[in-house]
Amino acid sequence: MKLLLTSGGVTNPSIHAALAGLLGGPTTEATALCVPTAQWGHPMCGPVSVRNSVTGEPPHGGLAALGWKSLGLLELSALPTVGADRWVPWVREADVLLVDGGDATYLCHWMRESGLADLLPDLTDTVWVGISAGSMVLTPRIGTDFVEWASAPDDRTLGVIDFSIFPHLDVFPENTIADAERWAEGIDGPAYVIDDQTAISVDGEAVEVVSEGSWRLLAP
Repeated sequence: MKLLLTSGGVTNPSIHAALAGLLGGPTTEATALCVPTAQWGHPMCGPVSVRNSVTGEPPHGGLAALGWKSLGLLELSALPTVGADRWVPWVREADVLLVDGGDATYLCHWMRESGLADLLPDLTDTVWVGISAGSMVLTPRIGTDFVEWASAPDDRTLGVIDFSIFPHLDVFPENTIADAERWAEGIDGPAYVIDDQTAISVDGEAVEVVSEGSWRLLAP
């Protein structure tokens, strides 16, 4: 897959241009599926934030409001009950998956339970756009600081990419660079610390930081 891993979404022209580059054209020519599943696992999220994410209403609906050719909803927790013969074609036909934030371990659980995690290697032309947990779920580990789901066995996630992500730099009082450095001591491997004006673009072996804000790479 082609990945656009963000902290706060498509928040500035540079990130928007990176998205268009991965899509090979404007959002108005692309079909998208919104995945809000991670929100159900986080105590700060709920029915209102999930609705806003899907409808494109602020402050949670930035990805849905990018003027897509078509926009649908993909709720991962429902997929095991409808069968792969129905939902796999929906995913294969989409140009982009818009994966919202929340709890990355909860999202990881439902990606595995639904079968979406197993499908990812086949989606070579699909663009994955993640916000916060929607980006972190593709990393090897998120660190215990970011585990909010009580049933999470540990902080491990899918490991699609080989680096971790510390999002929302300086957005919350506990998301300072000092907090990130302490967090990184418990992460085995490199980690990007990014603010909400920063994204990481992954296209094959090419990894590029796209930023109009602040970021750092912490290496072990």
